[in-house]
Amino acid sequence: MTRRDGIILAAIMLIAAALRLEDIRQPLVDAFSWREASTAMMADNFHQHSANIFYPQVSWTGAEPGYQGRELAIVSYISAGIYAVVGWHDWIGRAVAAMFGLWTVFALHRLSARVWNNDNAHATAAMYAVLPGAVFIDRSFLPDPSMLALVTTGAWLFVMFLQRGRSYLLPVSTAIFTIGALAKLPGMAVAVPIFGGMVRDLWGAAGGFRPKLVKYVLATGFSLIAVGLYYGWAIYLGNTYSPYHVSGSGYIWQDGIANFAAQGFYLSKTSAVATIWFATTPILMLAGIGALFAPPESGKPAALGLGWFFHLWLLGAAAIYFLAAREISVNVWNYHIFSVPLAAFAGRGLLLVAAAAGGRADQFGGVARAIAVYAVVIVTATLPAITIMKRPLASSGMELGNALSVLSLPGDYVIAVGPQVGDPVAIYYSRRHGWNFPPAGGQYDWSVLVDNATAISQLAAMKAAGAKWFGVTKNARDSQGRLFLEHHKELLEHLDKTATRDVDNDVFVIYRLGN
Repeated sequence: MTRRDGIILAAIMLIAAALRLEDIRQPLVDAFSWREASTAMMADNFHQHSANIFYPQVSWTGAEPGYQGRELAIVSYISAGIYAVVGWHDWIGRAVAAMFGLWTVFALHRLSARVWNNDNAHATAAMYAVLPGAVFIDRSFLPDPSMLALVTTGAWLFVMFLQRGRSYLLPVSTAIFTIGALAKLPGMAVAVPIFGGMVRDLWGAAGGFRPKLVKYVLATGFSLIAVGLYYGWAIYLGNTYSPYHVSGSGYIWQDGIANFAAQGFYLSKTSAVATIWFATTPILMLAGIGALFAPPESGKPAALGLGWFFHLWLLGAAAIYFLAAREISVNVWNYHIFSVPLAAFAGRGLLLVAAAAGGRADQFGGVARAIAVYAVVIVTATLPAITIMKRPLASSGMELGNALSVLSLPGDYVIAVGPQVGDPVAIYYSRRHGWNFPPAGGQYDWSVLVDNATAISQLAAMKAAGAKWFGVTKNARDSQGRLFLEHHKELLEHLDKTATRDVDNDVFVIYRLGN
C-alpha cells in the first residue's frame, strides 16, 4: 500500500469512526433496545456471576439461572472484561461493537484491494463507512459487529493465502472465520466465496492438487465441526434451563416453504428496511449500477478468478436469507451480513458514476465528482437514516429501571414492563434480576398481553418466587397495539388492593408488593 493509499484509508477510517462514535454514550433505548438489553445483561452476568462464556445468562428469569441458547457472546464477554477494570457503564458495549465495526472497514479495504484493486478498495471501504445499516449496527450493543469483523478478516487472510501461498495463513484464516460464525451464524454466508476460492485454486493446481485438497478438507471439516458442536451445545443449553429459550426462530424448516412463499419470503418487509434505513435509495442505486458491470480488473495475476468474490458473498447471504427470511425480517440486525457486498457494489457504482462524464475516476474531475456524490450520500441517506434509528423509543423503560434501582435493594426481584411489552430494558437499568410481564421464555410470543385472570395468576406466582416490586411505564403497549394500563385494569385494581403504590408519575407507576 502506497503512502497515498494509506492517507486515503486513514481518512475513510476517520469518517467511519466519527459516525460510529458520535453519541456513543446514548443509553440502550434506541430501535434495538430489546436485543441490546439482553446482550448487555449477558455482559453483566459474566462480570458479576460466572465468567464461563459457554453459559450466557440473562436477568429476566427471576431466581432461575437464565441460561440461554445463543451465539458465542464475544461482545458481551469483552465488555464484561472492561467492566472489571473501569466499572460498569452502559455505553461500553457500544464502544466495543464500534471497534469491531472500524476493524471491518480496514479488513474490507484490504480484502477488496486483493480481489479488485486499490481504487475500488477505497470506494468499497468508503461506502461501508457510511452505509446507514452498517453504521447503526456497528454502534449497537449487539453480537453482529464482531461476526462481520471476524468473517471479513478470515476472508481477507484466506485470499492472502491464495495469493502468497504461505501455509500458516490457511489455519489462521480458518480459525478467525470460524469464530466469526460462532459469534453469529449468518457469518456462514462467507463460506460460499471462500469455497469458490478453494475451487478456483484447486482447478488451477498443477501437480499439487492432492496436498491442497487435503488441506482444504481439513480446514472445512474443522470449521463445520466447531460450528456444529457449539450450536448443538447452544440448543441443548436453551432447552435444558429456564426460560427454555433458544435465540432465533422463523426458519424455513419450522414454517415450511409453502408458508414462506405465501408471505413472498418477506421481501416487502425487507424492501422497506432496505429503503428506509439499512441502505436507502441513493446507496441502492449506486449498488445497482455497480452490480450491472463486470468486476474490475485486479492487476494481480494471482487474483485471477477472485473478482467475483463479492458476488459469491451476496449469493451466500441470499441463501441464508432464503433459509431464515422470517427471523431476519423481524430481527433486522441480521441483515448485517449483506453490508459487505452492498458496500462493494455501491463503491463500484460510485467509481463508475465518477467516470461517467469521461476520463478516469482517479483523475481530478473524477475525484471531484466522487467526493460530491459521496457527500450527497452522507447528507441525504446516512445521517437521516441514523437519526431515525437513534430515536429514544425506550427512554421511559430506562427511567422506570433507574427508579427501581433506587427503590429496591440488592437481591430484590423486580417485575418491569417497558414501553414495548417484552422488552427487558427496564429490568436491565434496574440493575436487578426479575421478570418481564407477561413472563418471557420459550419460543412463544411474549410481546402479547394475556387476559386479566391469567395475569393475576402469573403475578401471584412471581410474588411466591420472591418478586418485591412491580413497575410499568404508562406508554407500555404490546405488539398488537394494546395499551397495558387499559387492557389490564383488573390487574391494576388487584395491585391497588394487595400492594402499595410507591410511585405514580407521568412516566410510570411502581408498586411495592406485599409478602
